[in-house]
Amino acid sequence: MSRTEFIALIAMMFATIAFSIDAMLPGLPDIATELSPADPNRAQLILTSFVVGIGIGTFFVGPLSDTFGRKPVIIAGSALYIGAALLAYVSTSLEMVLAARALQGLGAAAPRIVSLAIMRDIYSGRIMARMMSIAMMIFTIFPAFAPLIGAGIISVLGWRGIFLAFVLFSVISVGWMTLRLPEPLPRSARRPFRPRVMLASLREMVAHPTVRLSIIVQTLCMGALFTNITMVQPVYDVVFDRADSFPFWFAAVAIVSGSASILNAVVVVRVGMRRMVTWSLAAQLVLSGAMIAIHGVPLSDTIEFAIFIVWQSSVFFMVGTTLGNLNAIAMEPMGHIAGMAASVIGAIATVCAAAIAAPVGLLFDGSIMPLVAGVFVMCAIGFALMLLMARAETRLAA
Repeated sequence: MSRTEFIALIAMMFATIAFSIDAMLPGLPDIATELSPADPNRAQLILTSFVVGIGIGTFFVGPLSDTFGRKPVIIAGSALYIGAALLAYVSTSLEMVLAARALQGLGAAAPRIVSLAIMRDIYSGRIMARMMSIAMMIFTIFPAFAPLIGAGIISVLGWRGIFLAFVLFSVISVGWMTLRLPEPLPRSARRPFRPRVMLASLREMVAHPTVRLSIIVQTLCMGALFTNITMVQPVYDVVFDRADSFPFWFAAVAIVSGSASILNAVVVVRVGMRRMVTWSLAAQLVLSGAMIAIHGVPLSDTIEFAIFIVWQSSVFFMVGTTLGNLNAIAMEPMGHIAGMAASVIGAIATVCAAAIAAPVGLLFDGSIMPLVAGVFVMCAIGFALMLLMARAETRLAA
């Protein structure tokens, strides 16, 4: 497999989760009308139940891939993902859809997390960060079209048709991997699946200051992303009265923000991963602070919406220049336990980010301030922790 094909495959694996979330956004009103007319807000649980499933599955798929190999675990997870999508397709109650979505999340954890371990099996250091940035660029651009794809499917097949798209997506990605990617983890390098070994690996990760800080900062950056995704539809609908054009604006914002990964891939080899993350958080801190400062200033609806679009793009841009680098920072010292490391990093960041985003989303009051203020606080804490990471790296070097 060439490097270009490898990046494209890893990017598609990465995109499993984003596509599974973003394509559902246009269907939430229809799902609420059909399955939860008395309480439409419950339809948003379709997103959070999927994320919870991911978080639970993430704890196990990495260690399992260290024991049984990368490809078998991805194939098994994809099979669960496909089966759960078909279950959601035939569900007649919201509760059944939520259960199916949680199972989908369990299955989706395998291609997302194990692909990180595969990346670490083959590459390391700043080259790994560059490769991951390119993959993240494709990962960002492809899901940009997910709401448009979802809206198109709904117009033809209804909201249930989105789950058939998930099946097709997974069949293509896992089939591609099965046929083209050699198993990257030889049997001689595999580790037994034992709780004692897992706990020892976990202690090793927690004890490493750089790894520990990078996980916390990744949680905050992912929390900012989840908060945006959770609140973006009501903001477009209630605040700006643009529900019908939401998929097009979402696509435009994501495509523009995809340039962040291109910039990161070019610059990170020169300046380093930690500096890129620190600079990105500092920039977002300034932009979100400016949004808070101008809140309440009388502006026309068009200007206010344009400012919000620029700010939303900046948040997605920040995500594109932080998550890949933070993953690389955390994985770099953990190459000997790459599967376990990928699981712990992904599980903690995903579950805790969802726990942060959910209550912030509930604060929606018909304005953009809960969203902007939430991102501001997360970036402020993340920026402070990156300064601590710089000191920790200095101590380790000494």
